[in-house]
Amino acid sequence: MNFTWTLWLALFGLIFGHGLPGAVVGGITGFIIDSLRQGQRRRATPQAGGYISPLFALLGAVAKADGRVSEAEIAVAERVMQRMGLEHEPRKQAITAFNAGKQPEFDVTPAIEQLRRWVGLRRDHAFPVLDVVIETVIAEGNPPPEKMAILRQLAFALRVSDMELMALMAMKGYAWNATGGSRGYNQRGNGGYVPPQRNTNGPDPYTVLGIARDVDDRAVKRAYRKLISEHHPDRLGDLPEAMRKQAESRASEINAAYERIKAERGFK
Repeated sequence: MNFTWTLWLALFGLIFGHGLPGAVVGGITGFIIDSLRQGQRRRATPQAGGYISPLFALLGAVAKADGRVSEAEIAVAERVMQRMGLEHEPRKQAITAFNAGKQPEFDVTPAIEQLRRWVGLRRDHAFPVLDVVIETVIAEGNPPPEKMAILRQLAFALRVSDMELMALMAMKGYAWNATGGSRGYNQRGNGGYVPPQRNTNGPDPYTVLGIARDVDDRAVKRAYRKLISEHHPDRLGDLPEAMRKQAESRASEINAAYERIKAERGFK
């Protein structure tokens, strides 16, 4: 536990509060503040390894959502395990969870709730989780509505808007317009569904920044500053190394999008 406030207020009380009695009162007050701050940090900091089972179960559910699990989707899960450095028991845990998620009766809601609790108040940790799930969603190309429905349910639980999800998809090279209908994650029909499409020209820079093409230069700069502050790896603290690398890649995409827009518009 960090005792910064305890020490500072004890010292303040010693100097300005008539010696030892002031130091005691200040120290007690500081200890209460330090305890409250420590409790907030515990609630805000994801538990190490607490994401493995729900995340890989969700990957299995996404893979099975269209009725079959492809080799491409299995390969995504394998790559994620390798990037995360999962070996021995953690790897077995991930495989078991992935296989459980593939079962027809698997309910994604508890897994999503576990991920929501793991992310906690650290909304910036939601984006790396979504990154991993998006990889499975697009593993076979343009995804069916069942896979997108699970992804949108997860995004909603993690307090990530459709606009932000569109930006994440754009960073993966997919154009997606989240218009019409509700999140409707139990919907099985294809009525009105237009899947994300592979963008052969690369990520659209305006979608990556979450802005319309007709906004002024000030709005572009404002959107860029907001995004890069949210996605910069230095803000992610104790995030697992593999997810930190994804954050670095995402920050690079944001920077690249901003540079493209600057070049097009001719501002610095």
